[in-house]
Amino acid sequence: MTTRSTIGGVVGLAVAGAVLWPLAHSPAQAAQAVPSPATRQSSAGDLAAATATYHAVLDRYCVGCHNARLSTANLNLDGVDVEHLGTDAAVWEKVAQKLRTRAMPPAGRPRPDPETYEAFASWLEAGLDRAAAATPNPGRPALHRLNRAEYRNAIRDLLAVEVDARSLLPADDMAFGFDNIADALAFSPGLLERYLLAARKISRAAIGDPTIQPDVETYSVSKYLVQDDRMSEELPFGTRGGMAIRHVFPVDGTYVLRIHLTSRRFGAGAKLDVRLDGERVALVALGDPPGGGATVSANRAQDGAVEIPVSAMAGPRLVAVAFQQITSAPEGLAPVHLPVGSISFRQRGLQGVEITGPHDIAGVGDSPSRRLVFVCHPASPSEERPCARRILRSLARRAYRRPVGDADVDPLVGLYDGGRRTGGFDVGIRRALEGILVDPEFLFRIERDPPNVAPGNAYRLTDLELASRLSFFLWSSIPDDELLDQAAAGRLTESSVLEQQVRRMLADARAGALVENFASQWLHLRNVRAVTPDLREFPEFDGNLRDAFEQETRLFVGSQLDTDRGVVDLLTADYTFMNERLARHYGIPNVYGSHFRRVALTDEARKGLLGHGSILTVTSFATRTSPVVRGKWLLENILGTPPPPPPPDVPELEEDARAETPRSMRERMEQHRANPVCASCHSRMDPLGFALENFDAVGKWRATEHGAPIDASGTLPDGTAFVGPAELRRVLERRGEEFVSTVTSKLLTYALGRGVEHYDKPAVRAIVRDAAPGDYRWSSIILGIVKSTPFQMRIRRPEA
Repeated sequence: MTTRSTIGGVVGLAVAGAVLWPLAHSPAQAAQAVPSPATRQSSAGDLAAATATYHAVLDRYCVGCHNARLSTANLNLDGVDVEHLGTDAAVWEKVAQKLRTRAMPPAGRPRPDPETYEAFASWLEAGLDRAAAATPNPGRPALHRLNRAEYRNAIRDLLAVEVDARSLLPADDMAFGFDNIADALAFSPGLLERYLLAARKISRAAIGDPTIQPDVETYSVSKYLVQDDRMSEELPFGTRGGMAIRHVFPVDGTYVLRIHLTSRRFGAGAKLDVRLDGERVALVALGDPPGGGATVSANRAQDGAVEIPVSAMAGPRLVAVAFQQITSAPEGLAPVHLPVGSISFRQRGLQGVEITGPHDIAGVGDSPSRRLVFVCHPASPSEERPCARRILRSLARRAYRRPVGDADVDPLVGLYDGGRRTGGFDVGIRRALEGILVDPEFLFRIERDPPNVAPGNAYRLTDLELASRLSFFLWSSIPDDELLDQAAAGRLTESSVLEQQVRRMLADARAGALVENFASQWLHLRNVRAVTPDLREFPEFDGNLRDAFEQETRLFVGSQLDTDRGVVDLLTADYTFMNERLARHYGIPNVYGSHFRRVALTDEARKGLLGHGSILTVTSFATRTSPVVRGKWLLENILGTPPPPPPPDVPELEEDARAETPRSMRERMEQHRANPVCASCHSRMDPLGFALENFDAVGKWRATEHGAPIDASGTLPDGTAFVGPAELRRVLERRGEEFVSTVTSKLLTYALGRGVEHYDKPAVRAIVRDAAPGDYRWSSIILGIVKSTPFQMRIRRPEA
């Protein structure tokens, strides 16, 4: 048997499919069982003897199907060198992964014993790791435009202005499961126009504009929300319904709150409580006979809206509108009595709030953004230009994420001069700020090749480039002054300084971006907003439950990061976060009120992520569960072995709408798998999905389907059997290292802004191996990524 046919056999089998297998060790034991590359080289013995041994394994188990003559799976790998693994690293990385997951040979065919699987995979990985260490290949990310979330956060940290980026910029395209992938972040003339408009609006909000014209901002309440309880932690106790709005008032002045109600009639004593930064500005009595007085005016417009003028200072303010749920003493204001409106609405509650203004402008005010921008204040005309230069140098340094010189500041001073001539000092600063916000140095993360590195060679990033990578990884935003100072001093590449900065940044509130942007996309949590369960099938589903699903998983993942738990704890944690609405849905007693709190779990089925309603709902259809979608989600996001896309001619699963006797999901799937084309992939996905069948399409526990007991059993192609989510979780827990590798690969993809390639696999293995002694804590994984070759280096572009 030749070397070429041997290699073709194992690689063909590797690509043909993957099956699951349980490790015999706990995550910690499994990690300890995997030796370092040097140890594995020594234990493998002489290279020639090892090569002969594994050739025999390939000849016995693989070559019968995958050889040059049959070319099963369309693979003929002539010329691949088994003795020099780095030459065909992409091929051997696939082989190593399939060996680790016991992917081949297929069920029913002779298989190696577990020791052979382990030894062969370790030998391959050791050789690939040595080859990668000898010739590092960190890849080369494309020019990276800030995505919408990064732009919003950068504006917040640069100017202390909260903006609604969704109204300013279009949604970003996604790749590899994330919306921060450089290759997918295109730039077009239309997008440039949006950036120009955004820069004008943001600069006016930051600097203030006493000539600004009144504008309208609209905030709506979802029609699916049931407003029978306190809706937000930012609303007063003793209220129900309504909404809390964080609104940026551009200048000091008068604004009108136009409040739209969704009910034609409110009961006697119903009062609308309106507050600004926690201070009550109006208490409106709805439907009561007129009487009493008010310190503010309120009236009912022709369309039934309640209009309340308020005085507001410039800057971000919290506007709270809610209904009083209990009788309470007035806080210095008597109720404003209004007659019952004539508009008919669907339910009793709040439909939305419009904030109109400013009117009667009193000045630009002293907003947080002005305090951040104006690092000096000129006392005379002669001081204006030097002060402007100082302001623009400070802004440019933080916006461009590097020290700036006169070549950077001079063009901005030119913009200032033009604005100063037409409108004064503030207008000049505002005009220059607009220029900063549309500068490529702000909108793009630019990494320049050094001239002394040959094309195609790897090199280390500068400290400043590393600072930007680090801040956008952990904060989805620009570096702060401390990180920039360390980078400018050339200290960030010192291991101790880098680690100290990473730990400092993880302790900062801005690290919540890892939940908001990484975890929400990895777990498909953002899709919760888009799911629409059929209310005829699930009448108990409403907007409150949707919000609770999302909040539970965000708080849970955030707590894991904040307390630096082991990554595997995501699957096994015996606690979650819930309020009364979610607890009632899960059937958990003694949880009351709208406040989310940590709750211990005694139900084995609910432990870990697999018991979260958010994940169970986004992996279902509107009318039913989907074992296929749930199984595919587990393969992609938990096990890291995604199935191939289905062929275009695969028939859809038949629905049971016309069936006289409804069939269970298992019965329908068995018929679907009768098609051999379907069976090859479904044998991997369906068993995982069936284990979660006791959860319906909105994550509620059920014991029967169409009156028959649910069969939640599953058997993997390697013979591993389990029943229900608790046993499935234990199978996954035994494969803890595989789960950690998946999380590490996902997090590395997010950190780099590109897909993980075969040349990144040695780095992933090293990160996981180094994190094992600390039980795979999040800080260890994140530090490993930050210190890895792909994160700290890049390849110089080859010359054309």
